[in-house]
Amino acid sequence: MTPKTRIVISSDHADIPLRQAIAAHVAERGYEAVDIGPATAESTDYPKHGEAAARQVASGDCALGIIVCGTGQGIMMAANKVEGIRCGVCSDTFSARMIRQHNDANMISIGARVIGAGLAIDIIDAFLDAEFEGGRHAKRVDMIKAIEG
Repeated sequence: MTPKTRIVISSDHADIPLRQAIAAHVAERGYEAVDIGPATAESTDYPKHGEAAARQVASGDCALGIIVCGTGQGIMMAANKVEGIRCGVCSDTFSARMIRQHNDANMISIGARVIGAGLAIDIIDAFLDAEFEGGRHAKRVDMIKAIEG
């Protein structure tokens, strides 16, 4: 598979079954799911998992990233520290669609303790089905990129 069809998926210990369900769903949709999350529920630190996934997206090895932690917030903050990453936490399908269409997000974060598995899958589908609209939004994304230096 090419990097355009590869999606990296990671999490901390918060909900490994949700991460695995997301990976299976992504694979069913025809993408290569690159699951780099932990195998056991032993406590682990979300920053290292957010960074690891973000580095695979930033390097071009994977086109998109999906990350999961308890609230989705901490792992998202870590991912966004990697240059070139635009990641948002989404708890609804509208936000998931809009971060792709308007913000050209290349990663999405899910709060495992915030939403259930069914909604998580719907959110992922909204994210994957959306495309960046460019136009007036491109200028704003360029402004975000300029902040990185």
